Amino acid sequence: MMNTFESYLKEPYVLDFSQMQSLHGDLLSEIDNDADAIELYDELIDIATKYAAIRAKWGMLSREEKMDIDSLRTSHHNSVIIHFNMLARYLRMQGKKAAWRDVLGDDEDNRYYRKTIGDFGCYIVFVNSICAR
Repeated sequence: MMNTFESYLKEPYVLDFSQMQSLHGDLLSEIDNDADAIELYDELIDIATKYAAIRAKWGMLSREEKMDIDSLRTSHHNSVIIHFNMLARYLRMQGKKAAWRDVLGDDEDNRYYRKTIGDFGCYIVFVNSICAR
């Protein structure tokens, strides 16, 4: 199956490209030059990259292969969510609004937001990937 961004946009609780750009800009603006926030962001990028690597090949895996790595994928996804939460909590402690985190949704209130948070993690990996030319 050939994936397109348009097919992604038909799914529930998605962020379009301009929304992701805006959220990412807001997040980076709040981080600014805060060394602790930068460290938290770097940790987020590290785990999001691991999660995105599994997610990128998920559709090409056999059922057996998916079963073999499903717990690892879930663990990485959980860690992405935890790292977004840690960064938002830290920024709020510094007097920032971290409204970008609210836009991503609460995965405990609605399980679909779990996917939205994962999507945004993959977007950040995408940006880092194309900027590493």
